[in-house]
Formats: sequence, structure tokens, C-alpha cells
Amino acid sequence: MAKEVLLAHGSGGKLTHDLIRNVFLKHFRSPLLAMRDDAAVWRHSSSTEVQWALTTDSYVIQPIFFPGGDIGKLAICGTVNDLAMVGAQPLYLTASFILEEGLPLSDLEQIVASMARTADEAGVEIITGDTKVVDRGNADQIFINTAGVGIVPKGVHISGANAQPGDVVILSGPIGLHGLAVMSQREGLRFSFPLHSDCAPLNSLVAAMLQADMRIHCLRDPTRGGLATTLNELAAQSQVGIEIEEARVPIPESVHAACELLGIDAFYAANEGKLVAIVAPEAESAILAAMRRHPHGRETVTIGHVTAAHPGKVILHTTLGAHRILDMLAGAQLPRIC
Repeated sequence: MAKEVLLAHGSGGKLTHDLIRNVFLKHFRSPLLAMRDDAAVWRHSSSTEVQWALTTDSYVIQPIFFPGGDIGKLAICGTVNDLAMVGAQPLYLTASFILEEGLPLSDLEQIVASMARTADEAGVEIITGDTKVVDRGNADQIFINTAGVGIVPKGVHISGANAQPGDVVILSGPIGLHGLAVMSQREGLRFSFPLHSDCAPLNSLVAAMLQADMRIHCLRDPTRGGLATTLNELAAQSQVGIEIEEARVPIPESVHAACELLGIDAFYAANEGKLVAIVAPEAESAILAAMRRHPHGRETVTIGHVTAAHPGKVILHTTLGAHRILDMLAGAQLPRIC
């Protein structure tokens, strides 16, 4: 365990998980928190029918404007998607702002307008918030904190702990776009090919999936740490093995080329408009069809399966016919990505 906080503690990789386990979970002893899903789900004592979902998140991305989005759009999508990953219908959000002295008001208004548009797209309301201003040099233009609340439909029970041997692993589309779009903007790189963030609210996609078949065991959006980290989280939570086929994982040529240039592995690059679903094999066909009919799931593919072998590990079947462990990174390929 490091003696001080490092930038890599915010990467979503091993250091992040060590920090959560050794500091936060050590002192915050709630069974709901211990589930370590993207949102907490509970039933209120006065009603056994209604399941509520609650999540919170903070956004410190640099730069605050990037191809395909901005920190405001990201804040709404990230919060809505965390609720959707437990099967919830998002209803209400909060929005709190930490503003650095000197931030142009035109930039702030552009960000707030972007949040409003994205909230309308997702069908949620922003109902309360807070604003603080800090001295010039004591922040990085703007940080946003959100919370979101929603309702989980009756009969839905989605958790990272629910994967079972024999389940199939589904990915809703190409990976790496958000991370590489943000990194190229941050570094001032100009490519001859387009790189735009995939940032999008996924709650309507999840609703379509549940309508097609409710036998969805796990959902997760592969944000910090990318697809590899997400699969490792699910394998660890469910104590199962996961095997995926490298040839089935869609990586755009633009992402592949940028990764080659920057020395980045696309499997660990952040996404903000994709999801991983682990579903019962009998539900695969119906869920794939429903996802492919949705604008955010047209390129959905099955990339692997769950096995009882090697619990807690993710095995990648490479295009060369070899097998390798797809581990969770210790540090951060792309810090300040969300």
C-alpha cells in the first residue's frame, strides 16, 4: 500500500481497488456498499415492492471539452449509466459544482446547457445542487459531483456477483473511443482519422434489453480501466472465470492506430457509451436482437463466456491462437479520463 495518494489511485485499476478495500471499506461498513456495484439497491421498509437505486460520482476530466462531449455531458451520462447498470430506471439527479476563479462564464454556461440536453435525452430531472468557488490555482477550472436515484423494476436483480458458469458475455460496441479521444485532445494530437468519445446515456438500451429478456445477470459500463478491468471486477465479484475471444472484440482502426502511437492497450482504455452484459445463454438471442435495434447497440457482439475454471481470472484467447491472462493494471494508462 502506497504511503500517499497517487494519481494512479484514480485509474480504476489495482491501486484504486486497494484504496477502496484498505481505506474506505475498512471504515464504511454497510452491506450495500460491500456489494461494490455501480449503484446501491434496496427496498424501503414501508414497501417491499419498490426497489430504489442510488449512486454518486465526481468528474475531474482534463480537458473539460473533448471531441464528442464535455465534462457536463459526461457527468449526466456517467450517473445515468451507473443506475442503469443495476437495471434501474433513472429518475432524478443532483449536480454540485466546484468552480475555479477565472473560469469563463461562457464555458460554464456551455457545460450547464450540455447537461440539460443530456438529461432531457436520458429522461431525468436535475432537482437540486450546490456551487462552490475556490481560489485561482486551487482546482482545474471545474469539478462536478452528481448523485442519481432511480427505481429498479420488479423482478430485476442485476449485480456483479451474479455471473454463472455457462453465461455469455456481450459487449455493446467498439471499445477505446472515449479514452483515446480525450487523450488526443489533451496532448494536442491531430490524426487523419476521426476520434470522438462514445459518451452516451445507456438507460434506454438497458430498458430494451430487459424488455426482451430479464435473465440479465450482470451489467457494467467499462469506464476507468476499460474492458479488461471491468471483466476482472466481474470475475472477482462472482468468483468465476471469464474467457473472451480477442478476434470478437471490436476495436476501431482509429483507436488501434492511436494506441500504437501512444503505447496504450485498447483493452484498458476508457469507454463512456458502452456496456458489458453477462446473460443466461438462453437469453442471448433475444437480448442481442434487442440491442442491435437500439441506436447505442447496433454493433453489439458476443465476445466470450463464463466458466467455473480459474475463478477470479480473465483469459484472453488471442488471434494468434495463444491464451494469456488479461489482468487488471496496477497504475493508470490514462489518468483524469472521467
